[in-house]
Parts: sequence; structure tokens; C-alpha cells
Amino acid sequence: MTHTTELNARLLKHQEGADNAREQLLEHVCDRLRILTSKMLGTFPGVRRWSETDDVLQSALLRLHRSLGSVQPSSSKEFYGLAALQIRRELLDLAKHYYGPQGIGRNHHSDTGSIINGNPNTAQPQNLEDWSRFHEAVNALPEKQKQVVDLLWYEGLTQDSAADLLCVSLATIKRRWAEARVSLCNSIEDFGRIESGK
Repeated sequence: MTHTTELNARLLKHQEGADNAREQLLEHVCDRLRILTSKMLGTFPGVRRWSETDDVLQSALLRLHRSLGSVQPSSSKEFYGLAALQIRRELLDLAKHYYGPQGIGRNHHSDTGSIINGNPNTAQPQNLEDWSRFHEAVNALPEKQKQVVDLLWYEGLTQDSAADLLCVSLATIKRRWAEARVSLCNSIEDFGRIESGK
């Protein structure tokens, strides 16, 4: 039985309210979520300096466990979208913790780069506020655009691989990626206007 087939079977048991279904579901995907967490942690260089993958994963799994109490993903795609959301929220909270007013990383310098146009493995926002804006803007994207950002930016997949995973054409991936980047740029600019009173 493939991972996806087994995952869908466990999702069905979770929907039916079977005993321990949530725990068995998370146990089945733990290794894959560790890989996803490691990749997403790589897009938060400032957090990676202070936190290990397993530490982030443990907290994200607790968030995911709580979320599954009220959300019932009906497919592996929906489940991994929910998982990525919880990991992103944990990373964003850690960024605020480490780089907030009393954070241990506040006075440590890191090289900066373009958030959207740069290499996902090396780029990061120039400060905590920009960092927060970017990841919050990702959370606010339409679901199909957010899926593409999760796969291409956070997970580092190629556009071809993302198209295969989502069962859509490469042209569709390119279009959604372009739309997502425009939306993110506009969102971040809007945040800036609001804060500057423009």
C-alpha cells in the first residue's frame, strides 16, 4: 500500500471518529512531516540558528493534533496543506520569540536577500516585521496559490514536481506561482502603506 493510499485510509478513520485515529494518523506521517519541517525551517534562517528540526516538529505536531480536533481533511493534499500551515505558524511564533524586544537573536546580524525573488534557501526578509508580513501574507493567499507557494518556496520542489503532485499542468503551476508572487508583493506593499499612514 502506498503512503498516500494509507494516509487516505487513516483520514477516513479520523472522519469516522475511530479510537486513536488522530494519533495513528500523525504517527503515519511523522517522518514526512520531519522532512517538510526541515525544508520549511531552511526558509527561516534566523530561527534555524536557535532551533532544531525536531523541536519545531514537536510543537507543530501539537498544533496539528489540536487542529484535527475541529478540521477534517478529506484528502492527503488537504492534510499536508493543514500541516504546512501549522508548521509555518510555529516558525513564525519562534521568529517573534527570538527576534522580539527581548529575543536572544535581536542583536545578531544575518545576511538578507529578496523575500520572493531570491533563492528560497538563502533569502530572508530584512527584519522581523518584514518576515512576519511575508508569512502572514502567504497564509492569506487563496488555497490554490498557497499550495504552490508551499511546494515551490517552502518545500523547494521543482515546478514539474509540483505539477505532478497536484495533478495539474506545468502551465497551471507557472500561472498560480506568478499570481501568488504578485499577491504577496501587493500584500506586503499594503502593509507598508498602512503602517506609514499612506
